[in-house]
Amino acid sequence: MASRGRAPRQSDIARVAGVTQSTVSLVLSGRAVAESIPRATQDRVFAAVKELQYVPNVAATSLRGGRTGLIGVHTFEPVFPVASDDYYNPILVGIEEQAVELKVDLVLFASTQGNDGIRRIYANGTNRLRLADGAVMLGMEQNEEDLVRLAAEQYPFVFIGQRGGASAQRPYVAPDYHKALASALDPLAEAGHRRIAYLGESVRRSPQEARYEGFRAHVARLGLSSGEPRFLALDELNADVLHDILRDGSTALVIEHHDPATRAAAIVRELGLDIPRDLSIVVLDTVPDGSPARAWSQIRMPRRALGRRAISMLVELLDGSIPNTYHELLPVDPPSTASISSP
Repeated sequence: MASRGRAPRQSDIARVAGVTQSTVSLVLSGRAVAESIPRATQDRVFAAVKELQYVPNVAATSLRGGRTGLIGVHTFEPVFPVASDDYYNPILVGIEEQAVELKVDLVLFASTQGNDGIRRIYANGTNRLRLADGAVMLGMEQNEEDLVRLAAEQYPFVFIGQRGGASAQRPYVAPDYHKALASALDPLAEAGHRRIAYLGESVRRSPQEARYEGFRAHVARLGLSSGEPRFLALDELNADVLHDILRDGSTALVIEHHDPATRAAAIVRELGLDIPRDLSIVVLDTVPDGSPARAWSQIRMPRRALGRRAISMLVELLDGSIPNTYHELLPVDPPSTASISSP
């Protein structure tokens, strides 16, 4: 292990992995394939990196390697969000706007998508992202193994959205969910609601958990009750779920994401419920145009601002003015009272 009181070095990685320091350098610089280093050896190096919690000096690496002036954009979604009605499109617009302002060029990494539709950074064993000085990452279907390897190779990247696991040790910019939940629950409490149900997604990632943790914290702060949360897949959300919510005494419903909100709106219409007379609803997300839930009270996520700030943070990371572990939360716009009324 590294000596107490100092950060681990490449020599420590070499000792733990049982390889030479030059091998460590080749693996971490992304030249392992070109130098015919066996995959088993690479795996030992990355395992040592993870064990020692090695964090490279991104700024120093960038200065040694020089700059191309190119900033990469990598999405874990199946399709790049270029369509105007795509949920992530405002983020991409913000990225482009800030790139223009900072006079850097953008590279969209489309070749990372495999035949199965899944995007992998190391699809062919090499890191295509190295064409750019650094990259902004967006989308939910991240590959933790790829990200650990990318960080170990000292490649600079910034996430859009809150992340856990190995990704939590890298810079990210995300909405401030804790304050967002205060803006969602305060008007419900002021309207007289005392029991509020929570409808979330079945797949639980850091953004979903951050929303629910904020919900629990503010329910406790306001002296409200909520019962057990309902974490459901879209095909599990049906009329029985809404009937159960009403039967258990809940007079308001907080919905975690725009997809279940759209599904819930269709069910509400089928049941002939009046929103907000029969049930007050707040959505913890921006509901897309065309959704039957578009008029409901909703938190407006700062998607364009997230894109702009991600580019600025990446440049700051390259310059060494922020650390690898820097995280920033942006304010959200509070919901209207369109689907909030007294019980």
